This record gives sequence, structure tokens and C-alpha cells, in this order.
Amino acid sequence: MIWELLFISLITLNLFFMCVVVYNYFTAPRIKNTDPVVGTDLKISVLIPARNEEYNIKACLESVLEQSYKNIEVIVLDDHSIDKTASIVNDFESKDKRVRIEKGRDLPEGWLGKNWACFQLAKKASGDLFLFIDADVRLSRHSVSNGVGLFLGKHLNLLSVFPTQKISGIGAQLVVPLMNWILLTFLPLIKVYSSANKSFVAANGQFILIDSKTYEETGGHSAVRDQVVEDMELARRIKRRNLRMMTALGDDSVSCQMYNSFKDSINGFSKNFFSGFNTNIFVFASLLFFIFVLFFSPLLLVAAGPEFLVVVSIILIGRIIISKMSRQNVLINSILHFIQIPVLLFIGFNSVHQSIFGRRTWKGRKI
Repeated sequence: MIWELLFISLITLNLFFMCVVVYNYFTAPRIKNTDPVVGTDLKISVLIPARNEEYNIKACLESVLEQSYKNIEVIVLDDHSIDKTASIVNDFESKDKRVRIEKGRDLPEGWLGKNWACFQLAKKASGDLFLFIDADVRLSRHSVSNGVGLFLGKHLNLLSVFPTQKISGIGAQLVVPLMNWILLTFLPLIKVYSSANKSFVAANGQFILIDSKTYEETGGHSAVRDQVVEDMELARRIKRRNLRMMTALGDDSVSCQMYNSFKDSINGFSKNFFSGFNTNIFVFASLLFFIFVLFFSPLLLVAAGPEFLVVVSIILIGRIIISKMSRQNVLINSILHFIQIPVLLFIGFNSVHQSIFGRRTWKGRKI
């Protein structure tokens, strides 16, 4: 009787989340690299914080300067880099008048590094719209045009994009796909736009497009100066004011290669994971337990009864759909799913540990 109740519970819950995944498959907003018709010539300020990004900044700037949308300025803030970041940007600046580099000022007390860098960038920008991107982001030719077209067509105050992640190496493969899996399993993405419910919120600081007036009126990065997950806090401020925002997938238009190793991936996700849920430790621990029971335990329970293979199959089908939406390797994600879930639990507990004991560091600075 107990096994039957457990089976019914697991299959019911997994079918529910499968419905969320399928709903996302058909409704989630996407930024496509299609040739657009954009009826505007608004000036776009592309704002890039860069701290020791010599291996990323060249390709990032090349992708920005190749945009079909031409009315842009590109400002890079050199945030006390000790590598060749500044000299690479200086070379671009000497060849293209749209590019300029600004030297970052010392970090004030009470600020986190990226938030301070983005704040300085906004102060230097003159565009109608601000596009904040990270140095490891790559834009396809029509990314800005389609982003602006969606922004204006939907009358948005903020548009955020989850880039398609380019994954290199088995270490990163064990971690990076989990970001989109969590996003698309638990959140009907279109509801970020279509619902006023404050629970439907998601944003990614790798790509945030916001109009300058909204940025100023909501406080911008100054209002979230001490927040580790500043992108989510910016989005929450938009939602609380009943302004319009949308979160989209990068599809073939916006991509990023965040991490190249298991260690970097663990550290990067641990930095944000607990803080991103904006809840207390007990609720967060309960969520981790829920994920383990729902998306990992059915594999163990196959030994108790072959009917649990049905639940395992539902889990893997959902994983396949999300992999296709995220333009990730379907076979690898399916094979690694039941390894990735314990990794996710480790990241969760590590994130809590770092948050409590204040041991979070990023790019050589304590957070």
C-alpha cells in the first residue's frame, strides 16, 4: 500500500511538472536571429562590465559591433583588471568611434563589484535603452534588433534573456545545464510577462535591456548595491511597481560560455543559488529535499517495483524537451541527469554554507 501511494504521488507530481515543461515548450519567449523590421532608431547603450576578461572581451566586442542595429554606443568598464583586458578594448576604441573604455573607480563600502561597475556604466551612458551584457556573452547579427523589437512591441520596461549556454567539458556539463532545467521545470516563463503575480519573476544579468527612464526611476543598480543576485532583485523591483517585463530564451541569437571546468561551475552557481530564491534556509532545504525525492528517488525505487520506471521515463522525457528548448545535447543531459541532481544538492548546501559563513568570493574579491 505504501509503495502504491508513493508511486501515485511521484507520477502525479512528475506529470504536473511535465505539463509545465510542455507549456514552456510552446509558449516560452525566444529571441531568434531572424532579419527583423525595426521601426525605430533609438540609441542603444551596450554596457559591459569587465574584470580580467582578456579571453572573452575581444569576441564579445566583435559580436556587438557586427550587429545589424547600428545606432549603438559600446561602453566597457575596466574594473581594475590586471590582465590585457584594457589594452584589447583600447585597440577597438582606436578603430571604432562607437566604442569607449572607462576606468572603474575603487569599490565603495556597501557595494558589490559587479553592481558598482554597472552603476558606473549607466552614469556614462547616453542611450535611450541600456543593454547590460557580460563579457562572455556572444550576440548573433540580429540580437539587438530583435531584442529592441520585442521590447518595444510588447511595451516592456525590462527584457532579460537566458543565453544559450555553450558547454565545454564534462565538468561544466554536470552543472551548467541545471540552470535552464530549474528555470523551465518550475516556472511557466511567459507568466513573467503575462501575470501580475509577483511570484512569477526571473532574470539573468548576462542580458538585461531596460529603458533609461525606468532604470533611473527604479533606482537601477544603486538600489541593489549589496545584492549578490542583483538581476533578480532588479526584476523584483520592476514587478513590485507593476511595470512590464519579459524573460526570454536566447535560442540561436544570444549565447554564452560561462564556465570551462567543474570547479568554476560549482563556485559560480554556489555564489547565487541560495540567494536567488530569496527565502529562508528552512524553505530552501525543503526545496532541495523535494527535488531529490521527485527527480532522483524514482531511480532508486525501481528496485522496489518496475512500475517506477514509468516515473523515470517521465523525468527523462521532460529533460529531453528542456534540452531541445535550451539547444543543449539531449543524449548527454539524459545520461547525466541522475548524476546532476546530487550535484545540484551539493551546490545548494555549499551555497547556504557560503552565505552563512561569508566565504563567497568572485574574480578575486570577497562577496
